[in-house]
Amino acid sequence: MNSIKLRKKLESFLLEDVGDFDITSESIFPADQTGKGVFIAKDKGIIAGLQMVTEIYQLLDPTIAVKLYVQDGDQVDHGDMIADVSGPIVHLLTGERVILNLMQRMSGIATITRKCIETLNDSSIKICDTRKTTPGLRMLEKYAVKIGGGRNHRQGLYDGVMIKDNHISFCGSITKAVKTVREKIGHMVKVEVETESIEEVLEAIDVGADVIMFDNRTPGEVKKFAEIVPHHIITEASGGITLESLSSYAHTGVDYISLGFITHSVKSLDISLNVHLDEY
Repeated sequence: MNSIKLRKKLESFLLEDVGDFDITSESIFPADQTGKGVFIAKDKGIIAGLQMVTEIYQLLDPTIAVKLYVQDGDQVDHGDMIADVSGPIVHLLTGERVILNLMQRMSGIATITRKCIETLNDSSIKICDTRKTTPGLRMLEKYAVKIGGGRNHRQGLYDGVMIKDNHISFCGSITKAVKTVREKIGHMVKVEVETESIEEVLEAIDVGADVIMFDNRTPGEVKKFAEIVPHHIITEASGGITLESLSSYAHTGVDYISLGFITHSVKSLDISLNVHLDEY
């Protein structure tokens, strides 16, 4: 992750939650009173977002010491220690909720991504994400997908051309849409075309698409479509694919399967912070 962008995002998250100050913690504890805390997994899954612990506490108070017991991508079980922290109690508590919100969600995404890869059980097909991310969290959620073993689709509307059904409807045809966009973009930018029929796949091939998506197709249709696409063109299946149906898309010959639910419908991994006073 870009460290500058990450810091700016974390600053905004803290400002949203803390406002001017943590009225509860600062009313109870003296500024110099110190304590310790341990982040503990309360569920089984893949950890992602450990940088949230170090970066957020660094922003709040550089004197807070952080020790990590696992790395992003490691599997944890219920009761496993993830990290311990020590420093001023006020700042330990002020950062707790933002850290947990982010790390729990990122770990949930990494966990479901890993589960999808294991469920598909076909190393020739790569699992990737979509733009169906939480506004403001895309950078973190896409990072979590990678930690879970998945791949990232385009980051946004700016880094890759994706001609969808509505573009085609407004433009008139796949051929016209691809030719028009080719006249305006640089040679380093790939062009993906969404298709729903054999005729559309053939048209996308003829006009020179770099990537062809098979949208909302059955496993049988995906296999049939993939067989007619030349090897130099990347293929992708997307739309309507669930964790329950995912295994049926194994060995269809497609290169990528993009899944929106790994970011938009994820269950956060349960993590807690257990604290205690410093012993003197």
